Amino acid sequence: MMRGRTSTLRTWSHLLSLTLLLGFGVRDLVALQTRFTTTGHEGPNVELGEDPMRKMKVYVYDMPSKFNKRVVQKDMRCLMHMFSIEIHMHLFLLSSTVRTLDPEEADWFYTPVYTNCDLTTTGLPFVKYMPRMMRSAIHYLSTKWPYWNRTDGVDHFFVVPHDFGACFHYHEKEAIMRGIFPLLQHATLIQTFGQVNHSCFKDDSIIIPPYVLPRRISNHILHASTPRSTFVYFRGAFYDVDGPKGDYYARGVRATIWEIYKDNVLFDISSEHPTTYYEDMQRSIFCLCPLGWAPWSPRIVEAVEFGCIPVVIADNIVLPFRNVIPWDDMVVFVPEKDVDILDPY
Repeated sequence: MMRGRTSTLRTWSHLLSLTLLLGFGVRDLVALQTRFTTTGHEGPNVELGEDPMRKMKVYVYDMPSKFNKRVVQKDMRCLMHMFSIEIHMHLFLLSSTVRTLDPEEADWFYTPVYTNCDLTTTGLPFVKYMPRMMRSAIHYLSTKWPYWNRTDGVDHFFVVPHDFGACFHYHEKEAIMRGIFPLLQHATLIQTFGQVNHSCFKDDSIIIPPYVLPRRISNHILHASTPRSTFVYFRGAFYDVDGPKGDYYARGVRATIWEIYKDNVLFDISSEHPTTYYEDMQRSIFCLCPLGWAPWSPRIVEAVEFGCIPVVIADNIVLPFRNVIPWDDMVVFVPEKDVDILDPY
């Protein structure tokens, strides 16, 4: 019985992944590989023969507004920051054909709880409130509906897009010490963080790309004939204010990039973030995507969108929808230990 249920859940997990893939247009990213692939690969082997929109049913819990709508109204920055996928996922599912209003016919249960919307003045989420909010949400749904207790949350999924997912902390050491929030151990986690053999990553988690506002992309598109005159491009922090030597932040990778390549004419790198950031990507051949606090960042998605070859420097990273998107044909992977030999000349 358990073996059969496990097999069924794997099938539904696959369909859920395909649904999210289709719903968020990640398929468009795959098409962009033709701009820069040199492998002769003719396209991804995306098996979309199954129609997840017809086969799968998702019940969206009607949670009190304090878990979602109210926190957005309190701070509208939530709609635009790099963790806003938890909001846009909710909006997508509310209008999706996979949604069912009858929980008895549901294959999956989704809880719309926005754990990243309580922001500091600098726009970063208060990590200390995340577990408290999630615990309160699960307590509410488990007392109002019978479905959580029926499976201990096995057929439930949550969007946890913070740096280290459901470990709810942006410092890796602290995140590892916390581990995945205990109440979510049996649930499926939809997250942007993915790293092989990491205590904040479960093998059955579904990795999705961070949300990038479509209008931010569409408002900055240059003509396809724009020459790519910059060899390597990067904009972002190299050091953290609490670690000026740079040996802690990004495991020292970003500090090494700055120290070695700041005067290299092939490298256009800076900590300043210009208004022409997206245009600059479209004028570049390679875009560095090193780890920061976490291995993932919106840069990978942005680079692919603009046809700039991502150079991912983050050991053991798990990229979004890896089973259907041919990342090896689209990305250059550089081990962290080799960051000092990026210059081919």
